[in-house]
Amino acid sequence: MSEKITFAPISYTGWGSLSHLLDEVARFDAKKILVITDPFLKDIGLTNKIVDPLESAGYQTEIYTDVVPEPPLAIGEKLVAYTRDNQFDMVIGLGGGSALDLTKLAAVLAVHEGKVEEYLNLTGTKQISKKGLPKILIPTTSGTGSEVTNISVLSLETTKDVVTHDYLLADVAIVDPALTVSLPPKVTAATGIDALTHAVESYISKNASTVTDALALQAIRLISNAIRTAVSNGEDKQARIDMSYGSYLAGLAFFNAGVAGVHALAYPIGGQFHIAHGDSNAVLLPYVMGYIRQSCEKRMKDIYDAMGFSSTNLSQEEASYRCVAELKRLVEDVNIPSSLKGFNITEDALESLTKDAVEQKRLLARSPMPLLKEDIYAIYKASFDGKIVEKQ
Repeated sequence: MSEKITFAPISYTGWGSLSHLLDEVARFDAKKILVITDPFLKDIGLTNKIVDPLESAGYQTEIYTDVVPEPPLAIGEKLVAYTRDNQFDMVIGLGGGSALDLTKLAAVLAVHEGKVEEYLNLTGTKQISKKGLPKILIPTTSGTGSEVTNISVLSLETTKDVVTHDYLLADVAIVDPALTVSLPPKVTAATGIDALTHAVESYISKNASTVTDALALQAIRLISNAIRTAVSNGEDKQARIDMSYGSYLAGLAFFNAGVAGVHALAYPIGGQFHIAHGDSNAVLLPYVMGYIRQSCEKRMKDIYDAMGFSSTNLSQEEASYRCVAELKRLVEDVNIPSSLKGFNITEDALESLTKDAVEQKRLLARSPMPLLKEDIYAIYKASFDGKIVEKQ
């Protein structure tokens, strides 16, 4: 059976890879460049690493910082309108997943008509037909993988939806771990578990392939080994390098194999309670994996080994149980609450969360175990109680 594998056209990875920026910008006939970034990065001067060399080389730049975590649809609409009205030749995204997702959206929809909401996956009626402006994506977190995916995620009133098309892929991705050193511990933890979730869900996905398996397992090895150090000592160069590569590989894996139940249930948590996406994934990861454990025991045994443990003398069943326990321990070790109660979510919210999660059919379809409404509620309840349960 043939498999389609898609990567961004050009990626630079490794410490100091930002040095390739000017050469890549020069390949495009761009004079006026929009730099979309998180306001925090502008405040600490990190944006200067992009803008100063561009302006010294004669490019006209504008910095756009109306970026918030889990960006609502209105933020996307405003940015696309701004990009259209000001006739930019190129868009550069610098920051976390929100900044990069908005950059992809602006670059593509700036050359299309209509509102962003008309292009949403679940409810939109318009189709993307043009490649859009050239775009360079430069992550400053090790987590989202947005620099190598074709998806832009937007928050709606109570859930999330996406705009997705291969035209949203970066023309150039620059993954420089040196840019992640200033990342605070809390964000390092949340984005790191997000990347780990990408790798784990890619590996158990119904769409997994030989190629994505290799990417996912190596991402799990790197992230599991480095995340505790990266959170406790952000200056540790090797930990930052390993997290950066791990996130990048996990992004390539989940872009091609897809994510599943964890993300399907995380979207409503972010939508209804405005909790960071990485935290939403983290609080669900061990409970989803525990619930579906029976459907992917062998794969969870592999994940357990990739996390640095040995299953040599263990059955698949025992290794899979230990894998779930280690995922829960890892979340706790990086100081992310391990239950919904820890995020001040009350039990009476579980019904509305379930109602919205059921609609995430694109994601749920990849789960190795079918997750029906009653299953989804049971997982939310397990996460609320802080107790691993499995399907009976």
